[in-house]
Parts: sequence; C-alpha cells; structure tokens
Amino acid sequence: MKYKKLDLHGVRHGDVDRLVENFILMNQNMVPLEIVCGNSEKMINLVHSVLKRIECENYEMIQYGVLMVRKV
Repeated sequence: MKYKKLDLHGVRHGDVDRLVENFILMNQNMVPLEIVCGNSEKMINLVHSVLKRIECENYEMIQYGVLMVRKV
C-alpha cells in the first residue's frame, strides 16, 4: 500500500516545524501518513515535538528515522 509521504532529507531544521504541521493538517483525511526523518536524531526530535504540539499522539517509528502517523 502506498502512503502519503513527507521526506525531510535535505530540509533545513528551521523549516521542519512548518513543513510537518502543514503536511499533517492538509492530509489528515489520508492517514496513515509517513514522515521520513533520516538518521538525524535532531530531525527525529524536531518531528516528535511538532507532532506533540499539534496533539497528534497516534504515531510510531516503524523503522529508525521513519515515523508513521496512524490518526490525527
């Protein structure tokens, strides 16, 4: 099954908040949503903080650096 995906490779840390929030909110009716953070611990932490801030609690890391949002 193909998921709607946001790939953050090459994205500046300062742009992550806006990109992740927009991606989640604009595609919330298309869950599950995949967010590829890569191997950067900082990038993963930034994505986690955005998901917490927008109260998206139903997500999991399906492999290191890849988060799957199950419900918004």
